Amino acid sequence: MNIEEQVDHLIDTRPGKELLRPVYDDPAHPVAEAVFRSGGTTAAYLLLTDSGRVIVNTGMGFEAPHHKRVFDAVRAGPTHYIVTTQGHVDHLGGVDLFKEPGTRYVAQANNLDCQADDARIGALRLRTAGIWFSRLGEVARRIAHENPGVSMRQSQPVPDVTFEQRLALDADGLRIELIAAVGETIDSAIVWLPEQRMALVSNLFGPLFPHFPNLNTIRGDRYRFVEPYLQSLRTVRELGPEILVTGRYEPVVGAELIDAALARLHGAVDYVHRRALEGFNAGTDLWTLMEAIQLPPELRVGQGYGKVSWAVRTLWESYVGWFKFRSTTELYPDSSTSALGELVAAAGIDVVMERAASALSRGDAVVAIRLGEAAAAADPDVPGLRVLMAEAHRFLLEHGGDVSFWESGWLRHQLERWEDTGGATP
Repeated sequence: MNIEEQVDHLIDTRPGKELLRPVYDDPAHPVAEAVFRSGGTTAAYLLLTDSGRVIVNTGMGFEAPHHKRVFDAVRAGPTHYIVTTQGHVDHLGGVDLFKEPGTRYVAQANNLDCQADDARIGALRLRTAGIWFSRLGEVARRIAHENPGVSMRQSQPVPDVTFEQRLALDADGLRIELIAAVGETIDSAIVWLPEQRMALVSNLFGPLFPHFPNLNTIRGDRYRFVEPYLQSLRTVRELGPEILVTGRYEPVVGAELIDAALARLHGAVDYVHRRALEGFNAGTDLWTLMEAIQLPPELRVGQGYGKVSWAVRTLWESYVGWFKFRSTTELYPDSSTSALGELVAAAGIDVVMERAASALSRGDAVVAIRLGEAAAAADPDVPGLRVLMAEAHRFLLEHGGDVSFWESGWLRHQLERWEDTGGATP
């Protein structure tokens, strides 16, 4: 295979949402000489020094006892440094558990700002977590049973050491360079091991690599900006790593393959960015652009995490804002439910249901769902509504909606909601 075919193979063998189901290594899995992984919601890594260790990422608080147990089995300490590659809760939740006298927690200077952003919408995320992460409660109970008496509290740590752009560490004979980057967060850090030619990037480019990034995730988060993301790709390419360690799955090995994959991802994101801006400036409406902008074959990357169409919408809102220049009603609280209710009353709910069924039969599931929602607002118990809505969501799952982790999770959640026959109104 030539190098581009190797990138295609890399994409095809890392398909998407399947790799986002937490898998817990037990024992810790060696990924390179003196480097071990403990998988979870995001992998934690153990770096061996001459006589101690460095921990890179610590998982959620409930996962940390597992990570610590399997890492302690390799080498119990001393722990010279804990480094987090970004300030999300699945990276720093176990910092307090891993910290011991003499340990220094190191993070990029924006770390506390990122933690604060997460905290501000913490209740929202907790309320919706079950849509995508319903199995984590069962995992937490298992880890608690296997590690009795060990704290599972979620850390909110304050770094002992922060850096703006670069920081060199000598950790008991292990040379580490920390390089600031921007990807999923503005406090991302590349952990560069120059002697091993290894870059630990975790979720810098998203948890699936090489997949299109989520410039905004539907679970709720701040927008992520394209230019700094593209610069981060260039920064890693300039390092020339021979091993690329990500937040999920096995490392990518081979300098040529890594460079080609980074170049492909850079090209894909840059292409969508430029095409979107061209469309905005030409006056093409957002919804048309979401459908029209597609990656050319030579820039194919996975879309198991982020989607090109979602990126186009995020780019619009990042540059232009929420106003779409389509309707005066955009300026006021949403009136669509009331307006649709008026139309349902005028047309008759039976007619609306018939039109919804017709839309679904011709494959227009989104229109069917919109009409079904209008009917539900008028009469949540209208005969056939649950079947219609369930079938429409099933259609979307079976026609491309089962690729993206986020899209699939939402569609399955809605399918279960409408299939529920327990009598509760959705």
